[in-house]
Amino acid sequence: MKVLEVEDLKVHFRSPDGLVKAVDGVSFDLNDSEILALVGESGCGKTVTVLTIMGLVKSPPAIVEGKILYKSNELTKFSKEEYRKMRGRKISMIFQEPMSSFDPLYTVGEQMIEVVKTHLQYDEKKAKELCIEMLKKVQIPLAEKRFDEYPHQMSGGMLQRIMIAMALITNPDILIADEPTTALDVTIQAQVLNLFKELQRNYKTSVIFITHDLGIVAEIAERVHVMYAGKIVERAEVGKLFSQPKHPYTKGLLESRVKREYKGKFLPYISGNVPRPTDFPSGCRFHTRCPRAMEICKSKEPKEIEIDGTKVACWLYGEGEPE
Repeated sequence: MKVLEVEDLKVHFRSPDGLVKAVDGVSFDLNDSEILALVGESGCGKTVTVLTIMGLVKSPPAIVEGKILYKSNELTKFSKEEYRKMRGRKISMIFQEPMSSFDPLYTVGEQMIEVVKTHLQYDEKKAKELCIEMLKKVQIPLAEKRFDEYPHQMSGGMLQRIMIAMALITNPDILIADEPTTALDVTIQAQVLNLFKELQRNYKTSVIFITHDLGIVAEIAERVHVMYAGKIVERAEVGKLFSQPKHPYTKGLLESRVKREYKGKFLPYISGNVPRPTDFPSGCRFHTRCPRAMEICKSKEPKEIEIDGTKVACWLYGEGEPE
């Protein structure tokens, strides 16, 4: 069952340099209780996509087109009040920086209670009990004591766990995690990911997981969508993406991972730079960096086709001859 459907989403911003096409025709769906990963370099449109789903990108000043359907409800037609009631209750989000996501003037407990009282209408006593119970579930030691402490008294790993607790405390249908482990060291990152997977299974929440770390994708996701320059260029099940990548950009990302056999050698990398969103090249947006670019790539945008269960937008699987 689909809990979320995004159809031809476009999010553009006006700037002194021209129209910034942050998201330009993105479509995908999210199934019940699955983890879907959105992967791509910084600036490819991942975060803008999910912020738009959350109703945090306003139109105007942004130009938003397309459909976002949550259980057949058209979110782009929601009023500000309707979005406020849904955000945090039905769709929750974990942001990138735990240290900057909390108000330093309020205790962790006060900020958690605000979420509970806003969305669940619990009284103070019942809300506190639920918050402490959630802190224990995310393995915060001395939960009753930590409840009354301020964010600066916590480590980054603890704050990230508390953010997960706050996002799940209302038992939402959809959880969006925007690079939730970026600011953590490797050991704490592994602990947080294991906790995240365990809680997701227990709560049966559908997850959109945003990252540029393919190691995390292999560990946590079921399906993967690869984004480049505001578009999805490949979508596949996680095992198939790693074993049989189709798009040259996906192959470049996979080859760019650090491996033991690279010791003492130059690391592989994708040549060139990500194009500016005000000046995307014609045709396939990756052709200026693609080692297998053809003449047709420079002038005609490829359509998405399905090959062996993988959907890819690339002329290598259509017409055209390599240069």
